[in-house]
Amino acid sequence: MHAMQYEITLPADYDMGIIRHRVAARGHLLDDFSGLGLKAYLVRDRADGSVVNQYAPFYLWAAPEAMNRFLLGPGFQGVVDDFGRPEVQHWSGVAYQEGPASASPPRAATRHRMRAGAGEKPADAVERALAAHRRLARTDGVVATAVAVDPRHWETLSFALWAQDAADAPDAAGEVFRVLRLSAPERSRLGGEHR
Repeated sequence: MHAMQYEITLPADYDMGIIRHRVAARGHLLDDFSGLGLKAYLVRDRADGSVVNQYAPFYLWAAPEAMNRFLLGPGFQGVVDDFGRPEVQHWSGVAYQEGPASASPPRAATRHRMRAGAGEKPADAVERALAAHRRLARTDGVVATAVAVDPRHWETLSFALWAQDAADAPDAAGEVFRVLRLSAPERSRLGGEHR
């Protein structure tokens, strides 16, 4: 499993209705993309109280070759054509778990990134993230959770999809996004711990 995200930060006065329309019109194109576990179409909107306007889709890939096929294919080229080429962040997947609200459509997502301490063993940093992940995955309102690691910066990533607004979730830590849509053609292939 691989996690991937790019963030397109837009001007403060940008009409976020353009992004909502884009997702409504094109989102279905990945509903059957082979190798894609899930794509959460995420936004942060100043109208919702965010400090930025941002389109920041988050992907969990069941197969790394599918991630490459997407990045080098027409889907990502459409993003490049419309917004320029964003920096694509990616992490090696460590764990994925469905939550108590797994049958519900997600309304919000949270992302929490944490660098390993200077003297901390990489395995200890990942185990700390996994312990938090296991607790979070049992929280009411959680649709699904994932943990991944970036070994370049020794950063762990914790990601959660929520059935309610994240502000209403008791354990919603990190940056908060609104979920416009979810494509999940191979979500069933993501389960478990991968280490």
